[in-house]
Amino acid sequence: MANTFQSFSLHITPEKFYIEACDDGSVDVLAIDRVSTEMTLTVRKDVPASAETRPICGLMGTIRLVAGMYLVVITKKRKVGDLLGHAVWKALDFDVISYKKTILHLTDNQVVSPACLLILLFFTEFLQFTELKVQRVLNFKYNNCITFFIFFQPLCYRFVKVGYIYMRDHQIMSSCISGKVFEWSIISRRSCFRAGVRYYVRGIDSEGHAANYVETEQIVQYNGAKASFVQTRGSIPFYWSQRPNLRYKPKPQISKTVNHLDGFQRHFDSQIILYGRQVTLNLINQKGSEKPLELAFDKMVTNLGNGMIKYIAFDFHKECSHMRWHRLQILLDMVAEMQDDFGYFLVDADGKVLLNQEGTFRSNCMDCLDRTNVIQSLLARRSLQSQLQRMGVLHIGQRIEEQTDFEKMYKNAWADNADACAKQYAGTGALKTDFTRTGKRTHWGLLMDGWNSMIRYYKNNFSDGFRQDSIDLFLGNYVVDEADWTTPLQDPKDWKTFSFSDVFNVTLLTCCLLSGDTWTETLAYVLFWGTASAVTGGLILFYGRDFVDAPKLVQKEKLD
Repeated sequence: MANTFQSFSLHITPEKFYIEACDDGSVDVLAIDRVSTEMTLTVRKDVPASAETRPICGLMGTIRLVAGMYLVVITKKRKVGDLLGHAVWKALDFDVISYKKTILHLTDNQVVSPACLLILLFFTEFLQFTELKVQRVLNFKYNNCITFFIFFQPLCYRFVKVGYIYMRDHQIMSSCISGKVFEWSIISRRSCFRAGVRYYVRGIDSEGHAANYVETEQIVQYNGAKASFVQTRGSIPFYWSQRPNLRYKPKPQISKTVNHLDGFQRHFDSQIILYGRQVTLNLINQKGSEKPLELAFDKMVTNLGNGMIKYIAFDFHKECSHMRWHRLQILLDMVAEMQDDFGYFLVDADGKVLLNQEGTFRSNCMDCLDRTNVIQSLLARRSLQSQLQRMGVLHIGQRIEEQTDFEKMYKNAWADNADACAKQYAGTGALKTDFTRTGKRTHWGLLMDGWNSMIRYYKNNFSDGFRQDSIDLFLGNYVVDEADWTTPLQDPKDWKTFSFSDVFNVTLLTCCLLSGDTWTETLAYVLFWGTASAVTGGLILFYGRDFVDAPKLVQKEKLD
């Protein structure tokens, strides 16, 4: 059955859920038994008149919690645009409905347990779905590894992705180049493998899936012709971790107990199958705590000895220090010949494939967010320059940078892409977006980077554990056992958490407020209570991992 329906009604009875397509010509109704969870197709006349009815936009699937099975439905949507004749929607709101007829038998903790699904609110800004089925359309790799849940009944499932999409008709924007109107889109697709948040999900897993792996595709359509340029980003592809411990920048740790080359090879084998040749752009620092990661990455590429992989290290922070952002051109010049050799995908108005992209740039920094997005936007612009000239939008000698209206839109779209990817992984908008938006590094941008860094510090230490648990629960990485009536998210802190925090607060407050009759007494108070607060603060940092909000649904060995 073609998955082309746009609106649905959910009918709820004590025994069953009924999901009915409301479009003209629809006949079948999906019935879900609330006890056995069995699904069958029936017809409208079998829906009881007494059923409670509400409109929905689609079905995401089901999830098992301690409190039982829950149905997850999309209740609000907004159309983002059309891509290759297929509508793309943004999911705006959801509902989570228990299969059980009553919750009176549940404990308070079990009733609250569906609160884990508040992660849906976090994802609301980034969830899109489409009527496209799981297939490649014109080799665009549109649905590669980004499904969060595919309900296997095609009547009403919604193929959901997490990422970012910029899709806008330039004619509506009254923006064109040389009087020629075209469509331009950016789509970032986040992998559902090794999904998670910054610091708790780094490196790769045993299957070679990299953390924060995102495929970003830039698409141009003009007079029926279509062009595409694909790039990828992903965590440094071997086994390493960077657990939060209250320090501003935890020291990354490379595992000493596993065979790195095996997972490393699995990662690049899959990348080569999907995209062809690989140029890895490693943008991390080549000194300090990041240096061992750079050395290990370089060594593994050398040891692998695969001629399809080329490794390029570019110390982004060193090269661009003191606001010398023009030096990014060094990297662009370094890879220009390789980018021309890779090319891009191009199909004419008759559907004839004229060019194929023969390889990709795989970029990474520590988080694969800020530095990575800057470089990807520059590489994408260079590809777009060639595409628009080939398609006849730009004349020879014309530069995208000179097209003021389009250039402004281009920069803002890539900056928005950076913000979306960063919010999903790190909890805040991206850093360095002032350069992406304006082409210049500004003092205001530095100030905003500092603000976002402080927010990241708080979230990474004190709220990301819950977010990681929610993602693992939502993706099925952790399967709840209904027979176990305990709530795994309840994790009482030990004595250190409360006693050290209380002592630190008391000593710090006393140090600030107490004063003596003489300056010597005041100095003595400050020295005593200041020393006490410093010692307590040092103990808190020493036991830092005990104070952070760590995930509770993941095996400990996976986090170390």
